[in-house]
Amino acid sequence: MIAALTGMGLSAAAGLNAYIPFMIVALIARFTDVITLPESFAWIESPWAIGVGAVLLLTELVLDKIPAVDTVNDAIQTFIRPSMGGLIFAATTAAEDLDRSTWMGENPWVGVVLGIAVSGLVHSGKMAARPAINAGTLGAGAPVVSTAEDGASLGLSLVAIFIPILVIFALIALGWLLIWLWLKVRRWRRRREPRVGPDTAYPRV
Repeated sequence: MIAALTGMGLSAAAGLNAYIPFMIVALIARFTDVITLPESFAWIESPWAIGVGAVLLLTELVLDKIPAVDTVNDAIQTFIRPSMGGLIFAATTAAEDLDRSTWMGENPWVGVVLGIAVSGLVHSGKMAARPAINAGTLGAGAPVVSTAEDGASLGLSLVAIFIPILVIFALIALGWLLIWLWLKVRRWRRRREPRVGPDTAYPRV
């Protein structure tokens, strides 16, 4: 149960920023005993994986704060964030120090599927809301919202590892926020749609 909560929290964090939870898991596994990754996932804490992850994280932090570019980046991340969510979920639920239960370890595909699903849902909400935020703020909201998302990804990752029971409340809050953003985007799109009524004048042919 604890491992599953950790995996869900990290997967949700990956939906906001794919590389923040990856780097946190990699660094904690390499330099502490809090997470002991199994051999099949030991490459995550290798120097080359941490180096590549750091470069990709820096790139993501920059691109996600540029209006219009962030939308293209989100489209590319559609394949990366859910995959990273599945990877991190499977890796952490298989870690011996997080949970003594062997069921998740014996069924790693469950973690992959759940990780992809959770991360994909969060990413979809982020991807749907960002264009509306950019248009509504003339691009000024992009760096602000992106910074908030990075902070949420960092905080959720740390909570998932060190206080996993709080992941339940964090996911509820995140789900509420995504629904609220979806409703706001829906209203914004409706206001921008041209209204056609009986008094609408049409050009004569």
